[in-house]
Amino acid sequence: MKFLDQAKVFIRSGNGGAGAVSFRREKYIEFGGPDGGDGGRGGDVWAECVDGLNTLVDYRYQQHFKAKTGVHGMGRDRSGAKGADATLRVPVGTQIFEDDNETLIADFTEVGQKVKLLPGGNGGFGNAHFKTARNQAPRRANPGLEGEEKWIWLRLKLIADAGLVGLPNAGKSTFLSAVSAAKPKIADYPFTTLHPNLGVVRAGDREFVLADIPGLIEGASEGHGLGDRFLGHVERCNVLVHLIDGTSEDVVGAYETIRDELSAYGHRLEDKTEIAVLNKIDALTDEAVAEKFEELRPHVVGSLFAASTASGKNIDKVLFAVGRILDETRVADAEEKLPAETGPWAP
Repeated sequence: MKFLDQAKVFIRSGNGGAGAVSFRREKYIEFGGPDGGDGGRGGDVWAECVDGLNTLVDYRYQQHFKAKTGVHGMGRDRSGAKGADATLRVPVGTQIFEDDNETLIADFTEVGQKVKLLPGGNGGFGNAHFKTARNQAPRRANPGLEGEEKWIWLRLKLIADAGLVGLPNAGKSTFLSAVSAAKPKIADYPFTTLHPNLGVVRAGDREFVLADIPGLIEGASEGHGLGDRFLGHVERCNVLVHLIDGTSEDVVGAYETIRDELSAYGHRLEDKTEIAVLNKIDALTDEAVAEKFEELRPHVVGSLFAASTASGKNIDKVLFAVGRILDETRVADAEEKLPAETGPWAP
């Protein structure tokens, strides 16, 4: 399935049905009178978070969603039925924005969440509604109110516990394939990864989701390379695993380049807990590894490891470090949700 993480969609709620002008005419019944029913309400537009989706590719082929018009009122005091709703089904992690692509309407983080995006128009009153003692034969009815319409943006941000970041060819896809069952594309040229990949990682009795983000280059925040649009997928991550190519001549420069792009992107990515990994040490001598490790140590914000994805050396240490941080984060989140103490219990 093709990956698509952003789409622009037009939505329109249904018009309300018109009220009816009708009079009761039945044989052998002496008195008649108005009996026009009300129109039905127009359909609403909903967005619902469902299971089984991991991309917005469906919205590349259908960009217009319109709810149905309410049924018009009829004689014999029959009211019209409500128009059918239109529902946008989106995967977990989807955010919905107004046309300005900045104003957040909804943020779906759990399956089953549902939000009304546009209400349908009210149905019009039939002439039976206007009957009074002074006006016993009204010949007027209301038309239904028109529905609302607008353009919205759908933006998918993958739900992952940890995210892999780094320059192109730092070994992110190889790392993901080595620690999970994911099968990302791997090749010896830059920008092999064109869209994020997810993998489930098991470290001891811990299990977490790891996201592989396409490589960043200097100036990504200004649109260079693939840009920084994929960094939105690590906004929800609790840990960033920063891979640095150990065969690079300037490992400090490679590290600082990514840190600068995270800072330029914003959304507090630079403040997230980070684990730096000097990767590909299997291609270096022990002396070169020690030298580059010491070069990086003063610049790295969080923990620093030297590892090799190809040989598997120290990979388990990296995974266990990620797992410990995630455990601490979950405990902290659980404590925040506990109700505040209001004092000792008293009968």
